[in-house]
Amino acid sequence: MPLALVTHASCLAHEPGAGHPESPLRLKAVLEALDTDRFAALDRVDAPRVAREALARVHDAALIDTVFRNAPSAGEVRLDPDTAMSPGSLEAALRAAGAVVAAVDGVVDGRYDRAFCAVRPPGHHATRDEAMGFCFFNNVAVGAAHALERGLARVAIVDFDVHHGNGSQDIFWNDARVMYASTHQWPLYPGTGAQSETGAGNIVNAPLPPGAGSAQFRAAIETVVLPALDAFAPQLVMISAGFDAHRLDPLANLNLDADDYAWVTQRLVDVARRHAQGRVVSSLEGGYSLTALRQSTAAHVAALMD
Repeated sequence: MPLALVTHASCLAHEPGAGHPESPLRLKAVLEALDTDRFAALDRVDAPRVAREALARVHDAALIDTVFRNAPSAGEVRLDPDTAMSPGSLEAALRAAGAVVAAVDGVVDGRYDRAFCAVRPPGHHATRDEAMGFCFFNNVAVGAAHALERGLARVAIVDFDVHHGNGSQDIFWNDARVMYASTHQWPLYPGTGAQSETGAGNIVNAPLPPGAGSAQFRAAIETVVLPALDAFAPQLVMISAGFDAHRLDPLANLNLDADDYAWVTQRLVDVARRHAQGRVVSSLEGGYSLTALRQSTAAHVAALMD
């Protein structure tokens, strides 16, 4: 079955402000990288708007109301120093979360084995009750909760963004049905992600020191993340696919390259084949070098297609 590419033009209309690293150019770079003969077989799907009911499974009503209420008709509104809304931001956020829900439905229903959601704003810093770190709604968490609603008993989220997904960890801290596993630079924003943070035994953090490269990253995946995944035996593997651990990224200090993203994606697909009927849903998180985004996204999606 083809790999689904789920996206929406509205995700380009979120404008967090001049000079902001989470620029529409990021998604343009991703889509350009996937608009080649190499990816002609992708099943391209328009993302729907997420239903409020799906958001409410992981977010407090007060947060949902805050995002809707602050959506401006003109100009800019800041929800925190890093997280700004423009007139296009609410629609982009609804489509971003909706993309992951649609991707989950697609793999659960057997229309495709795997899906990549090329969306923004990202999501993994959004906690149950707070928008932060460029994120309004936690797209992957919304999708994981939807998968549970669809009848799956165990969902794994693997997050290789350079920043720890504090929001995903917060939302599923006490929910043993969802495993959250993260590699990330430590110390770095947002300050969470110590190995000692284990939730209900379902949280697995493998922090990496500044300057770490391929060897340290691959060792963390091989010795920490993959054994935990196999023990958990997920029925769906979800990926928070941030590419800002790349050596070219301006916001952090790890030294991965596109080959590392291809490698880790292949390992996660192998886990999905062993335990989850091959089902993988990946969603774009960070990544702020356009060159690195193009290279890394192409490597990641090609591995998902394999």
